[in-house]
Amino acid sequence: MAESATHDIPDQMTAVEITEPGGPQVLKPCSRPVPEPAENQLLIKVAAAGVNRPDCLQRKGGYAPPPGASDIPGLEVAGTVVALGEGVDAAITGRRVMALIPGGGYAEYAVADAGSCLDVPDGLSDEEAAVIPETFFTVWHNVFQRGGLAAGETLLVHGGSSGIGTTAIQLAKQFDASVIVTAGSAAKCRACLDLGADHAIHYREEDFVARVGEITGDRGVDVILDMVGGPYVERNYDAAAMDGRIVQIAFLGGVKSEVNFGKLMRKRLTHTGSTLRPRSSRFKAALADELRGKVLPKLASGAIRPVMDQRFPLADAAGAHARMEAGEHIGKIVLTVE
Repeated sequence: MAESATHDIPDQMTAVEITEPGGPQVLKPCSRPVPEPAENQLLIKVAAAGVNRPDCLQRKGGYAPPPGASDIPGLEVAGTVVALGEGVDAAITGRRVMALIPGGGYAEYAVADAGSCLDVPDGLSDEEAAVIPETFFTVWHNVFQRGGLAAGETLLVHGGSSGIGTTAIQLAKQFDASVIVTAGSAAKCRACLDLGADHAIHYREEDFVARVGEITGDRGVDVILDMVGGPYVERNYDAAAMDGRIVQIAFLGGVKSEVNFGKLMRKRLTHTGSTLRPRSSRFKAALADELRGKVLPKLASGAIRPVMDQRFPLADAAGAHARMEAGEHIGKIVLTVE
């Protein structure tokens, strides 16, 4: 391992491991060897790590790491590059980066593929930088690449106040689309409107299909970003415009649904979905290149900013997971590493 001239790398580090499948209480601090970067990887001294729904699913035993990835949860980090594997430009040593990783983020050190790292723009804190990769990579790929959202079109985002939702609102507005969101409380709806959403539907009090019809003059929406699934599948077909695209990124409402697929045919709909974690390093590097060119300048200028909810110390990862699963958060939850 190549070390920087300014940082002594210990043999052991503090991390948070999943002791057994279960509730937040199964997350426990532990001591682990500091990982070594392989070819085309780098080692990051972690300053902060984002907390995401897939982390909770992994903790429950439902989302195993891909082959070769760390069993430690955590899919995004920010910090300083302190060591390099073979094939990585030495000029990156000492730089502040934010990285999308397949696991290992809940720790004092984490390895990342060099291609999945982005420089942290000046003006962003470590905590803000740490919550960017997972949501921005996910939204860019699913809304813009798979969903093909274009200027002048309308995007419907379910869970508008989540980390994914607050990112989707900002990105869609920056690229001249209209945005409708669903959210579960009046406060969450207000937060989405304050962030730039054109309309917010309180789904506990209003039928989102009927409201979408009212808002769009019964035309429907062009792209739907859905993390609910289950009973929402057919309702999304009802809310979609002709030639609409529904992009599935999770199934919080269940993976099974009874659907009239005649609606998909009559409206010429596209229903697609993806998971980002198991995709290849090459794919993620190409995605990072698009973000570097099209989105990073907007983060650098302050036109887009991650919405922060609450910070927890690394040792209290259980508290962070409890906060997420309570469903009261608006924006991103982050772990800070002292």
